[in-house]
Amino acid sequence: MKVNVRNAVRGLGLGMLIAGLSINALAQSSTASPAPTTAVPASTTAVKPALGNTTSATSSPSANSTISELQQLMQSQGVSELRTTYNGNYGASLLFKSDSRTYFVALFQQKNFWRVVKTTSDTQAEQIYKSFVGQTEKLAEVDIRRIRLEAEKTYTEQLIAAQETRLNALQNDLVVQQQQEQNVTVQQDQARQQAQLLSTKQQAARGELRGLQNRIRTLEAQQIVLDNSNFGDTKSGKK
Repeated sequence: MKVNVRNAVRGLGLGMLIAGLSINALAQSSTASPAPTTAVPASTTAVKPALGNTTSATSSPSANSTISELQQLMQSQGVSELRTTYNGNYGASLLFKSDSRTYFVALFQQKNFWRVVKTTSDTQAEQIYKSFVGQTEKLAEVDIRRIRLEAEKTYTEQLIAAQETRLNALQNDLVVQQQQEQNVTVQQDQARQQAQLLSTKQQAARGELRGLQNRIRTLEAQQIVLDNSNFGDTKSGKK
């Protein structure tokens, strides 16, 4: 995850950034316990703590501890933030108390201080800060991988849903197509039967027409014969 490093800011900006960090019940002084092997799941976006609650959700730090000292300095805006890096829900901050030229290096998880180191050596402070940043990167790896896998799973599920919708549509189209083909086949069979019947009727009608035409021609021929016969009788009478 890309490391976000800020330039030094003073005063209210510091208080708004990390003064809301709660005190981890297991936090120690400059030689606090090492990071656990299992990380708490992180959200997709690291939210900067707001000014207000600086007490751990489980217990308060010892009054005589580096964490308590840093907490009081933040509440009174007695330190300035020089650097802060977030990786998932883990973060590291480098703070500076200018009047005593003292550095505080803090490692935190969500709103809980984890480790705080106090030193007057700028070189040591930078080294510890880099070490803490490295720890946040390692600790956040599992959470970042989980976040990415969740996103991939959600995306894959969306693809599956889209493909299922497409499959159902194709299946419905196939059913409609098969039904239509069956309807067309039945209609074609009916049309062929009707055409065959009409063809038979047409042949019969043509035969009847030919018969009528033959009778008409026969009658016309007979009429001509009769007409000619009558015309011959008329001429004989006149003579």
